[in-house]
Amino acid sequence: MSAGSIPNSPVGSRVPMVDSFEKVTGAGKYADDLVLPGTLVGKILHSPHAHARIRRLDASRAGQLPGVFAVVTGKETPVKYGILPIGHDERIFADDKVRYIGDNVAGVAAESAEIAEEALRRIRVEYEILPAHLDLEKSMRAESNLIHDGRPHNIEKEYHHHFGDVEAGFKAADLVRFDRFDCAEVTHAALEPHSTLASFDDDGKLTVWSSTQVPYYLMKTLAATLEMPEENVRVIKPLVGGGFGGKSEVIPLELAAAVLARKAGRPVKITYTREEVFYAHRGRPRTIVELKTGVRRDGRLTAVEGRVIQDGGAFCGYGPVTMLYSGQLLNALYDIPNVKYDGYRVLTNKPACGAMRGHGTVNVRYAFETHLDMIAAGLGIDPAEIRRRNLLKPPCVTINGLRILSYGYPECLERVAEASNWSEKRGKLPFGKGIGIAGSHYVSGAANPIIRSDQPHSTVNLELDGEGTATILTGASEIGQGSDTVQAQIVAHELGIALDRVKIVAADTARTPIDLGSYSSRVTFMAGNAALAAAREAKRQILNAAATYFDVPAERLVLEDGRIFEAGNRAKALPLAQAVLLAAKPETVLRATGSYSTPAEARGGKYKGAGVGPSPAYSYSAQVAEVSVDVETGQVTVERIYAAHDCGKAINPLTVEGQVEGSVWMGLGQALEEEMVWKNGRLMNAGLLEYRSASTLDSPEIRPILVESADPEGPLGAKEAGEGSLAAVIPAVANAIYDAVGVWMTTLPITPERILKALEEKQRRTGS
Repeated sequence: MSAGSIPNSPVGSRVPMVDSFEKVTGAGKYADDLVLPGTLVGKILHSPHAHARIRRLDASRAGQLPGVFAVVTGKETPVKYGILPIGHDERIFADDKVRYIGDNVAGVAAESAEIAEEALRRIRVEYEILPAHLDLEKSMRAESNLIHDGRPHNIEKEYHHHFGDVEAGFKAADLVRFDRFDCAEVTHAALEPHSTLASFDDDGKLTVWSSTQVPYYLMKTLAATLEMPEENVRVIKPLVGGGFGGKSEVIPLELAAAVLARKAGRPVKITYTREEVFYAHRGRPRTIVELKTGVRRDGRLTAVEGRVIQDGGAFCGYGPVTMLYSGQLLNALYDIPNVKYDGYRVLTNKPACGAMRGHGTVNVRYAFETHLDMIAAGLGIDPAEIRRRNLLKPPCVTINGLRILSYGYPECLERVAEASNWSEKRGKLPFGKGIGIAGSHYVSGAANPIIRSDQPHSTVNLELDGEGTATILTGASEIGQGSDTVQAQIVAHELGIALDRVKIVAADTARTPIDLGSYSSRVTFMAGNAALAAAREAKRQILNAAATYFDVPAERLVLEDGRIFEAGNRAKALPLAQAVLLAAKPETVLRATGSYSTPAEARGGKYKGAGVGPSPAYSYSAQVAEVSVDVETGQVTVERIYAAHDCGKAINPLTVEGQVEGSVWMGLGQALEEEMVWKNGRLMNAGLLEYRSASTLDSPEIRPILVESADPEGPLGAKEAGEGSLAAVIPAVANAIYDAVGVWMTTLPITPERILKALEEKQRRTGS
């Protein structure tokens, strides 16, 4: 029976998120709202230099200040850490040298913020200034004063993949085109800053409340860096006021708060200022993308060669994953028979870049979709049509080993073309007005975990009591995307109960089972499948118990609206609560567990780097942007966006539409406004006033269109909805600008100054 055929099922319904009341009334608690008796204020001393050796550090005067309970330096925190097993190059506090302005040098815990700040001013540090590597391309040619030992030319990681025969593909092409794109560095700009509260109990056990997307990984990192048993560390995730990937790594304040709490013997809370959030960063790196593509006259692609250089900042972070996503996901959207990829993650003396919504794919997708329109213009082919001519034919496996089962991209293209009247508008609007199309896609969770482990990706425990109430215990992290609600909807659907009969206990490493966190759009697919498996196991136990009561086979029973009855005979019914007690005997609570692991065939190939890119399912998006360009000022106005998104099955259409709209909005910010501006290693716009991101006043009309391809392995057919739509909006806008005024924009953001410069160059080149 399909989800939609179950009477009164919440699946497919537009229901409010289960935590919405807490959020809109202000009753919900975020990390900075939490206070324990005796809580101290933690503050961190940051480096004023981009690259320097620490010759001497004297914190004695800080420790003597009344009201200061702890001072910690790098000598006391020697253990290195990192989000990836192959990238443990960070320390809580620097010891040998600092590697960017804002690097952490020491921490203090005091009775007030004012005392803590005075203590920081009393710490004396002598630095030996070193040459700073600030330019991306120069840094990768450096031979001395390297940022890390063992990283020649400051190259953190490089990957070289070759699938098929690219040279033969170019020889078979009727047109070969090369283009270079330059994408500025951007950051998440979440409303809630990073905040952590840490406390040790009398038994030496640590509890940390933190605004994190990855409670399990934070727990493991705390245990490793503080050299404690993992069972003595508990991480609890309160409400999170925005993450977008910026909280999917362990941020130094999370560890610093715990170290200070241990030394002070009292709880310590650290909340970053907005400037500190910008320097913590972990956003999208500046990226240079070079593409060479071969194509036949009919528009069929024959070969793609890509070279990508990313400014990784001073530490590894998610670097290898970022680089691999950029190359691997050249595939899985179009049928490309031959692909060559060279990717370089380069270290610079700036804050580390990491995961940001659409991790690793956004800049390359902007480049490729714009490049594809350039090719279409050269061949005289409609941009929508050239995309149709290069579609995949699922079920299939791409040339680099990505398995595609559900593929709603063709429908997405048709839906946005129809909604926007594409064929009537493309190339036919007045000068200064244009329309552009682009596509994108993303993973529904990484098929392979960050840590090397055979454990399930997600596990859900389910408890049903004698009143017919279901409690979900899940380690999955609700960060505003609606994952708690999705799990509740799935359980309510499967058990035939009202949504308000389902409770959630989430993201507490001492109470909930292991879940790997909220990143790579994994939660709906993986935790959703685990919740579904737990609900089906509970249902099996309940119906087996009820079968004895009715004296009929369990297969003949129906569980619906909180009652169990024999199919075709509603007159005799057993309340669910009573059936739960029958199934749970001699206990009063029925318990069931479900878990999810990716199937072996979805985990990719055996070559170096094959572990990143494979996913159990991929989402797809197509977007059309309509723009106006003022040729006198260079100002671009995006008038409307049509965004079709293949989410497999919209378990909650309300939140899916919200995720699509949010993705579009973030993409528009990167397309037209957002850029981290650096001068001599210092961030010049480290505040929400100076760092321009799209506001409600900038938002165009956004028309989300949901496409349901019903993935065969997704929970009730569902797959990701939170990231796949972001990457399409940027090239859709760039392509619309070309339609409007005839210039290609190959540098982000597309500012008025760059528009005017491109128009001037066009005038000189063509005289028109």
